[in-house]
Formats: sequence, C-alpha cells, structure tokens
Amino acid sequence: MAQLVNQLLEANEKGSLGKLYKQIESLDLLILDELGYVPLHKQGAELLFQVINLCYEQRSVVVTTNLQFGQWNHEFGDPILTEAFIDRLIHYSHLLVFNRESFRHKESLLNH
Repeated sequence: MAQLVNQLLEANEKGSLGKLYKQIESLDLLILDELGYVPLHKQGAELLFQVINLCYEQRSVVVTTNLQFGQWNHEFGDPILTEAFIDRLIHYSHLLVFNRESFRHKESLLNH
C-alpha cells in the first residue's frame, strides 16, 4: 500500500494523477496490503480515499491489515475521511478476520 500512496503523491506532484487514476480504473482487482504498516500523512490519505472512491461499486478491492477499524483513524488522521473510507470498503464486502498467532513468529528461528 505504501508504494501506491507514494505513486499517488508523485503523480499529484507531477500533474499526472489523472493518468494514474485511469490505470487504476482498468484493474479488475486492487489489493492494498498492510494498511497501517506505514502511517499516512494527510495528502496521502486523501489521495488513497480518491482511489477507493474510484473503485467503489466498480471493481474489487482487497485490504489486509492487522488493525481493527477503530484504529484506522490514527492512520488516516481525520475521522470523517476514515469513516468515509471504511464505509465504501464495507458496503459490499466480505470481512475475514483471522485471530491466530502470526505464522512468521511461529516459524521463526527463535522458536526452534
């Protein structure tokens, strides 16, 4: 996800955001991996919201995160933006929650 946000920020700076949005609109599936791993700043969060808005009711989006919805406001920094982001994601969604120990931790060399 951090890579996409960086691409959005760069495209916005270069004035080529429309071109990047068109590329995103051509996708059948958008995967946002590790939401919350790298904190977003205001502009990045707003641009990412625009991507979710583009995808809303048009294409599939998969989001992976270790955060509960209540923790997302910290990542987006704006409760209204966070609520709108979550609202669009969960409207037509299937939520899968895994309450298991990390397989990476379980298989780490420290545990052998």
